[in-house]
Amino acid sequence: MSTLTEAPPPLAPAPEKKPARRRGRLTPYWLLLPGILWLLIFFALPMIYQASTSVQTGSLEEGYEVTWHFATYWNALSEYWPQFLRSVLYAGSATVLCLLLGYPLAYLIAFRAGRWRNLIMILVIAPFFTSFLIRTLAWKTILADGSPVVGALNTLHILDVTSWLGITAGDRVLATPLAVVCGLTYNFLPFMILPLYTSLERIDSRLHEAAGDLYAKPWTTFRKVTFPLSMPGVVSGTLLTFIPAAGDYVNADLLGSTDTRMIGNVIQSQFLRILDYPTAAALSFILMFAILIMVTLYIRKSGTEDLV
Repeated sequence: MSTLTEAPPPLAPAPEKKPARRRGRLTPYWLLLPGILWLLIFFALPMIYQASTSVQTGSLEEGYEVTWHFATYWNALSEYWPQFLRSVLYAGSATVLCLLLGYPLAYLIAFRAGRWRNLIMILVIAPFFTSFLIRTLAWKTILADGSPVVGALNTLHILDVTSWLGITAGDRVLATPLAVVCGLTYNFLPFMILPLYTSLERIDSRLHEAAGDLYAKPWTTFRKVTFPLSMPGVVSGTLLTFIPAAGDYVNADLLGSTDTRMIGNVIQSQFLRILDYPTAAALSFILMFAILIMVTLYIRKSGTEDLV
């Protein structure tokens, strides 16, 4: 008598293992987590707090309360628009001067410095090893009334021209718009040179050789080849110079006068002296939005895709 053999029971399916690829995809996000937390704690939260401060009413003694008083923005802008305009004018002038001074130096470092390249780069970066405040105070000594620089400018009658333009006062340079712009230019010049050098250093030298083989003159080569290819550095340098210069208050405070106050001086005074926190916060946001709009328009106008 034959016996029927029972079929073996089905094997239980093995548990699925998480593919290593999925875990590998999450690694970049875990690496970004510390930076995201840093930005949230020290950037996003303070911005939210300042935004709420700008729409508060009250006083320091009685306390402030959020009342959504948006009229603070209009009142601040209508009262301090000359300082806003002055900040844009001074920062724009300093940016143009930094570009005119920094581009030839960056070009020299990138294409002509040779073995002196590292030394020149160290000299460009060296001011960063000194306090911003000390560098500005040094310019106060340089531009003093009895300094050799001012004496030379008087001898060459340059101050007569600048006085006619309204950027100096008679034989004085200190406590004038020219002194503030000079301080801004000096302090932020490295921020212009370094991006320009980085952009120029990437240009293939064979492009210059090809332009020479096509009988292009040096000026034509610069206008058609070098400058267009260095536009990312120009845009980066102008942004890195203009943005901090527009909000600066140290140069206007130490090298200028009450007639050369910038919006940064007003914000500093509102926060630390007058203690009008809503107005100070509103001025800060107006400045931030104005710079953001100008920067956006500038990048689109320049057509630099590397920064968008």
